[in-house]
Amino acid sequence: MTNNVIKFLIDGKEYLAKNGTFIIDVARESGIFIPTLCNIPGIKPRGSCRMCTVSVNGRYMSACTTPISEGMDVRTNTPDLIDLRKAILEIMFVEGNHICPVCEKSGNCDLQALGYRYQILVSRFPHQYPKRTIDALNPHLIKDHNRCILCKRCIRTIKDEQGRGFFAFHKRGHKIEISIDHSMNELLTEEVAQRAVDICPTGALLKKESGYQTPISNRKYERTPIGSDIEHAHQ
Repeated sequence: MTNNVIKFLIDGKEYLAKNGTFIIDVARESGIFIPTLCNIPGIKPRGSCRMCTVSVNGRYMSACTTPISEGMDVRTNTPDLIDLRKAILEIMFVEGNHICPVCEKSGNCDLQALGYRYQILVSRFPHQYPKRTIDALNPHLIKDHNRCILCKRCIRTIKDEQGRGFFAFHKRGHKIEISIDHSMNELLTEEVAQRAVDICPTGALLKKESGYQTPISNRKYERTPIGSDIEHAHQ
């Protein structure tokens, strides 16, 4: 074994990987599904959603920001972790205004798909029903703040050639939201708008004049439940 490769456990099974690799990346490459709503392979993690929380030597840690180390014992799917993920999902659903039957992203939504995977029926938390707006000032893109879960995917990935972001945080505290920088509207082309829609895990970002393009039963998670592609890759 070289100095760059270490030995550790995931769910009781021994694995080898390069020192410093994040837990979620090792798990993904090994066919182990760890849910996430903010992580994007190849992009520096932020640990925004906490859906990827795992148990590391008995302590809760986010799999997307925690690198593996020698002798680490990782548990990914214990009853307490499942309940924690359900609670996080329930909070996301009640904190916003998510009405799946009329959402253009239904069937392609990561939040909805995880809700099905973890069998979210009735939340243990009261619905907040916040009063939020829809931003349709951009010529190519609509930002529906009611559906945003503050995952920061758009902030971290959608930038121009000079590295300037098209999205940024606006307001503070419980009123914080991710908004489009309209001073850059001329640079936000249809191609950039489509990339933003594709990177968003919910229906918070929508391309104008292109809703409901895929028929029911042909949408992404209607064909393949979330995580099944990772779990079946190594069977």
